[in-house]
Amino acid sequence: MSDTITVTGVVGTDPQQHVTGDGLVITSFRVASTRRYFDRAKGEWADGETNWYGVSAFRQLARNASLSIRKGQRVIVQGRLRQRAWETATKSGTSVDIEADAIGHDLAWCVSTYARVQSQKPGQQGEVEGEPATSGSDGFAGDGEAVMPSWAEAASEVDAEHAGDEAVDALHEASGLALAARF
Repeated sequence: MSDTITVTGVVGTDPQQHVTGDGLVITSFRVASTRRYFDRAKGEWADGETNWYGVSAFRQLARNASLSIRKGQRVIVQGRLRQRAWETATKSGTSVDIEADAIGHDLAWCVSTYARVQSQKPGQQGEVEGEPATSGSDGFAGDGEAVMPSWAEAASEVDAEHAGDEAVDALHEASGLALAARF
């Protein structure tokens, strides 16, 4: 079976990066996706069943995912669905995996920043460029690429927008973390 799928969920394992003997970089992790629905009988939102997917990324996407994704973060994964039957001496089952074409943070749940990876030659590890360039008032750099403000600027803007919001204030007090550090 080979279908394209997009899944939103929570990273359930820390990403593991492997390099094959041929130099192919592979990063793998698991994602849990739980459907939410409104239970009219109870008058509240409830969780449905949780589906678990193994996610594999290759080459540059694998390198970037291993630097960016951590257990517990909410992500969006798009790729090809692979379903495989497996069997051991004592058990059998079905594995549902996604060969990822794209992976990113789910911005409905967090704030993220963008850092371009420097071009690389075959066999060379990519490096993340330094601080993003400053942008004009339109929010774009000279080459038309969107430029994100620094974490401190983003946190200050969001904090100012939600100043006096009891839920945000309580979260700040309970976590003891700056908004920019939360995912």
